[in-house]
Amino acid sequence: MKAISLFRLLVLLVLTSLMLNSCFDELCNNTQSYVRLDPVYVETSEYRIDPVFQDGRALQNTGKFYLYNQFILINELREGIHILDNRNPAQPEHLGFLKIPGNLDMAVKENVLYADNYSDLLAIDISDWRQPELLCREEGTFPNQFFPEEGRYLSHYVSSAVTEEVDCNNPNFGDLLFSEGGSVFFDSQALGAASPDFNGVPVSTNTGNNQQASIGGSLARFTLSGDHLYVINEKELVAFDIRHAEKPVETQSTHVAEGIETVFPYGEHLFIGANDGMYIYSLANPQSPRYVSEFRHAQACDPVFVQDDVAFVTLRDGTACQNFINQLDVVDISDIRNPSLIKTFPMDHPHGLSVRDNELYLCEGTHGLKVFDVRDLEEIDDNQLDHIREMHAFDVISLNTEHLLVIGQDGLYQFNTSDPSGLKQISFFPVE
Repeated sequence: MKAISLFRLLVLLVLTSLMLNSCFDELCNNTQSYVRLDPVYVETSEYRIDPVFQDGRALQNTGKFYLYNQFILINELREGIHILDNRNPAQPEHLGFLKIPGNLDMAVKENVLYADNYSDLLAIDISDWRQPELLCREEGTFPNQFFPEEGRYLSHYVSSAVTEEVDCNNPNFGDLLFSEGGSVFFDSQALGAASPDFNGVPVSTNTGNNQQASIGGSLARFTLSGDHLYVINEKELVAFDIRHAEKPVETQSTHVAEGIETVFPYGEHLFIGANDGMYIYSLANPQSPRYVSEFRHAQACDPVFVQDDVAFVTLRDGTACQNFINQLDVVDISDIRNPSLIKTFPMDHPHGLSVRDNELYLCEGTHGLKVFDVRDLEEIDDNQLDHIREMHAFDVISLNTEHLLVIGQDGLYQFNTSDPSGLKQISFFPVE
């Protein structure tokens, strides 16, 4: 009996071994799906050229936008800036295109356009749009992706879907994130989105309560306050004295945090949106912004908009920040040194935002544009006034109580907001 039992045990062990080996073989040839990001580089000789005005170029790949007097400036991602004359909002006139390679951000003061040109900051006289004059080039203002010894700049990543067999002997087997040959791979399921927001290496001007003819959106790295220009370059806040427009003078560069993305001026403070929270800096000395406080949240990409004693912060998934949250954080900043969360509200996929008096205008990407009454900060989600779904919206500028600009992948929208519960479209300038 013992011999038979031993034989049965040996058979069982052999069968179990075979089964385990079979399962292991299946695991060793596991099929995984990734979002592959391939780097795109440009040579300095390709982009260190003077800006050029061109006629008749169609809007194709929208980025950030900016209002200067009667002009609307729309960024064509990494290509330059479209200029629209908006004296008649019902029918804006496309004046032309200002070619600036690598451009993502802009700000304008007294007919001087400040714009990024890959690694460099440009000051351009736009007194005559058709004859732009380069006043100054500050090389290396945005150095994070600049490789001077190679004479090139990491412009952006191009995403593509990849499904492949991964052998267990591969050192990347089972990894949710890895790099290979200069490309970056994200596990599709872990990332939570098939096509994340990787429009460029730098991710996201605004004027807050500064009443002037220059107004930008909430997804900005450039902003103006008085005689100073402030730009962020992923981890640093850089201040420029622009009293002499032909020669901006850098007055200070301050390390803020890794992954800072947007900057919003309000009163005597700058509110900086970062991957891990909101950072507040004082402009008591405008040449040397000083840290005041911060509000930390989950890892996320976020723009900030401030009105009175409240900061509105959006967080979304499907981004380079690897976040899985879609929400609006409402933050009490009445004690500027100790910001505190009032309440969090779930959203669909929030991007840029703007607040005008009692109304919050919130861009939801492919989910459109939402309008909320914010008089009761504890019940914002119960006070939705309007939701325009048939559009793509990623940033917004409220000009006054009756006029709203919205930019998205499909083009530029203008709305009459005199009735916030029923916005009326004034015009649409489409992507072709």
